[in-house]
Amino acid sequence: MSALEKAESTVFVASGMYASVAMLSTLVPAGGHIVTTTDLYRKTRIYMETELPKRGITMTVIRPADMDALQDALDNNNVSLFFTETPTNPFLRCIDIELVSNMCHNKGALLCIDSTFASPINQKALTLGADMVVHSATKYIAGHNDVIGGCISGRDELVSKVRIYHHVVGGVLNPNASYLILRGMKTLHLRVQCQNSTALRMAQFLEEHPKIARVYYPGLPSHPEHHIAKSQMTGFGGVVSFEVDGDFDSTRKFIDYVKIPYHAPSFGGCESIIDQPAIMSYWDSKEQRDIYGIKDNLIRFSIGVEDFEDLKNDIVQATHGT
Repeated sequence: MSALEKAESTVFVASGMYASVAMLSTLVPAGGHIVTTTDLYRKTRIYMETELPKRGITMTVIRPADMDALQDALDNNNVSLFFTETPTNPFLRCIDIELVSNMCHNKGALLCIDSTFASPINQKALTLGADMVVHSATKYIAGHNDVIGGCISGRDELVSKVRIYHHVVGGVLNPNASYLILRGMKTLHLRVQCQNSTALRMAQFLEEHPKIARVYYPGLPSHPEHHIAKSQMTGFGGVVSFEVDGDFDSTRKFIDYVKIPYHAPSFGGCESIIDQPAIMSYWDSKEQRDIYGIKDNLIRFSIGVEDFEDLKNDIVQATHGT
């Protein structure tokens, strides 16, 4: 993993969420200040909002493309860390890693990138200036939808601090999970190349489809950070988010009509997975859905390694049923 990310050191842990918690617990001091983005894995945000304040840690939340807001946060707070995903979940927004790393380092702040949606095949954040990279190894790295794990890569000085915390707190990856992740990594480049290709074709197809209202994919020129994605990624990943031209019920019916993808809240594996965030990760809070733009008709589609034509035909027959 260190070779893939061009890192000095890596520590593997029990889950991607634990990797984020261990990193934040180690690198953000009591009374510190962090910056993060609106578009983010929901459980990471909940942890930041509910657990970090217990240590006197405050937080600024900015929109992914708002560099003025980032500069303002850096100028007016003693920022310890800027932590964000790129691409983000679920709208696949992209942060200019080189730009924000320079902004953070000029103010003495660290930059940690959750690169799960990119995979180390498509993006190497450390080479662009990030101090640490976090992955949910459950996703692309293991790649078979059958194991949970996480990892943190970066400079040995920083990873060693996380490793010391990890050895005290636990969250240890079990040996069988380690074996399964190693097995998955042997085909990582093959799987991701296939998923990049199929996802781009799927995004292009969906963008032209009359029953699809909007498509979110960094490989499309219509994406707000397409220029950033082109400059720092070698592929755009296997997840396509889109909005059906319809309401909550028609979207739910569309999900029910597709036959190939599994209905589950994960991504990055060999099998395609599809979910409606309004009734999966955000099922319990309409207020949160409204705040973060999670519409009733939003779908997140993780492309597997199936044939493109099979997936396309499945989408076509599902739209006929709604």
